[in-house]
Amino acid sequence: MRYLRYGDLGAEKPGVLDSEGRIRDLSGVVDDLAGNVLANLPKVDPETLPLVDDHPRIGAPVGQVGKLLCIGLNYSDHAEEAGMPIPEEPILFMKATSAIVGPDDPVILPRGSEKSDWEVELGVVIGKSAKYVAEADALDHVAGYCVANDVSERAYQIERGGQWTKGKSCDTFGPLGPWLVTPDEVADPQDLGLHLDLNGERMQTGSTSSMIFGVAHVISYLSHMMTLHPGDVIITGTPPGVGMGMTPQRFLKAGDVMELGIVGLGKQRQRVMQDG
Repeated sequence: MRYLRYGDLGAEKPGVLDSEGRIRDLSGVVDDLAGNVLANLPKVDPETLPLVDDHPRIGAPVGQVGKLLCIGLNYSDHAEEAGMPIPEEPILFMKATSAIVGPDDPVILPRGSEKSDWEVELGVVIGKSAKYVAEADALDHVAGYCVANDVSERAYQIERGGQWTKGKSCDTFGPLGPWLVTPDEVADPQDLGLHLDLNGERMQTGSTSSMIFGVAHVISYLSHMMTLHPGDVIITGTPPGVGMGMTPQRFLKAGDVMELGIVGLGKQRQRVMQDG
């Protein structure tokens, strides 16, 4: 199934898509797509639910995210374009949950930003708590998958000391969605095509088959370091084609439009704005 959340920022309601791609209101069944609800998502016939007639804003497909965990340099060809060695273990960094917005919300560059960049990624939403999980059992803990854009301010990330989190956590730098797609509709998370266009020009084309560390490995690996809770989100790295890797380098500016998607998981569209 394809679950989603719709409505004003901070007041989203749960919904589900019907067979014709229309939004059906799920708020009479669950309060939100968050927390323990994700461990047992409601199995309902969408046609029996109220139809949402207008065209509401689409929010992030999961609410109350506890942890937003990110895997860096997880595509060998992206590591190469970044001039960095292939990692021997997954590179982990955190992105502030306050960065999370909907798939079509504007991306707002922070004051002074000159090196903000794009990164289409596969997002993995945890459904059941995971602690010391074997790789063979890891996918049993997944509630669903979604599209993510790991927007990154490279000067903050690389040039200002400390951890990558600085350049990853700016407000609006974590678009998720449009949908939370359940695992039964994703035949193989390691066989999904990803793409990102900037102002209509293709920048990124890739496949999750090129990941260095697959989804199951990442979940198992992280679960041996911390408990993964329902509603935690893992974004799993980006294929090549980011602005930092170009010659000359190319970065986002006000007025740019990013359009990105993953086969079967939907598409995002963000207009870039400048704060202040």
